[in-house]
Amino acid sequence: MRALSALLALLLLAACGRGASPEVPVNAEDVMFVQMMVPHHRQGIEIAKVGADRATTPELRTLAAAIATTQQDEVEMMLRWLHSWEQPLTPPTGAHDHHGGMPETDVKRIQALRRSENFEYDLLNLLITHQGDAVRMAADEVAGGANPAAQQWAGQVQESRRSQVEIMTRLLEQ
Repeated sequence: MRALSALLALLLLAACGRGASPEVPVNAEDVMFVQMMVPHHRQGIEIAKVGADRATTPELRTLAAAIATTQQDEVEMMLRWLHSWEQPLTPPTGAHDHHGGMPETDVKRIQALRRSENFEYDLLNLLITHQGDAVRMAADEVAGGANPAAQQWAGQVQESRRSQVEIMTRLLEQ
C-alpha cells in the first residue's frame, strides 16, 4: 500500500510539472493599448452606426455596418483580455497624454455628423481620421507589446483599417 501511495504521489508530482503551462506575457504597452482601444472602438461603433443608418451609397452603408459589427466583437474580446490579465477596464486619467496624446473623437463631432447636410463627405472624413488613429495605436502595440495575441491582433488592426481607409478614400474621390 505504501508503494502504491508513493507511486501515486510521484505520478501526481510528475504530472504537475509537465502540465504547468508558462504564463502568457503581458506588459504595460499591452494593457494600455487594450484600455485605449476599447473607448476608441466604442466611438467608432457610434460613428459607424450613424453611417449605416444615414448613408445612401450602398458600399458606404455596408462598410459602416461591417465596421460597427466587427468593432463590437473586438470590444468584447478586449474586455475578456483585460479580465484575464486582471487589469482595470479603463486607463488612468491622462493616459492619452502618455500614449501619444491622440485625441478622442469628440461627442460634439458625432452629434454634428448626425445633423450634417453633407453627410457622406463628413462621415468619410471622420471615419478616415478615426481608423487612421487605430492604425497608429496598433503600431505602438506591435512595436512594444509582449502579449502574442494582442500583438497579432494589432497587426490585423493595422492591415484592416488601412484597407478601410483606402476604400473610404476612393469613395471620397467619387
